[in-house]
Amino acid sequence: MMNSGITVIDYGMGNMWSVLSALRYLGCNPTVSGQPDVVANADALLLPGVGSFRKAMLTLKQSGLDQAILEAVQVKQRKILGICLGMQLMGSRGSEDGETEGLGLIANPVDLFTPEETGTNKIPHIGFDLVRGQSDARLFQGLPEAADFYFVHSYRMLPAGLAGKAALCNYGIEFLAAYEQENIFATQFHPEKSQTNGLMLLKNFLAQ
Repeated sequence: MMNSGITVIDYGMGNMWSVLSALRYLGCNPTVSGQPDVVANADALLLPGVGSFRKAMLTLKQSGLDQAILEAVQVKQRKILGICLGMQLMGSRGSEDGETEGLGLIANPVDLFTPEETGTNKIPHIGFDLVRGQSDARLFQGLPEAADFYFVHSYRMLPAGLAGKAALCNYGIEFLAAYEQENIFATQFHPEKSQTNGLMLLKNFLAQ
């Protein structure tokens, strides 16, 4: 069985069924927990999420999960994959429903797409779109240079100044579609809803 030590963080705002189904399809037996002690001591973490940045961060803080995540990732050097809102929560801050501090695992902020950026494209960005990953990125091993993944989001992180490896998508402006640096991994798209490409990316993460 593939790495079964992964813990999916349950804080009431994740698309748990799809994520768990994809992991189980790949041979994992994931733990699901919203307990800070379980999260802090996990071998690997997956942070899903759908909804408001501000509400999600308040939930993480009130439950103590924010500090548990940071202990696991920064102190114990456990790997983490953030998906959609989960990736955004890993940023420095978010502007949805007012300025809110993020987990700070990725240095850049999260802001709403603007009409100036997207042009004639509609907000939210929904559907399959091309993502261009770096050839030596661990998440994208075995995938084409440009591969389709499924998005649904109105807020985005830009890639400027990040030290890690960035995968980009163009939606009138190039935004950060995926990111990795050392034990930190994140995707703005939903790999669990992205068919073969998404399963390959999840398999690559589990193999790290």
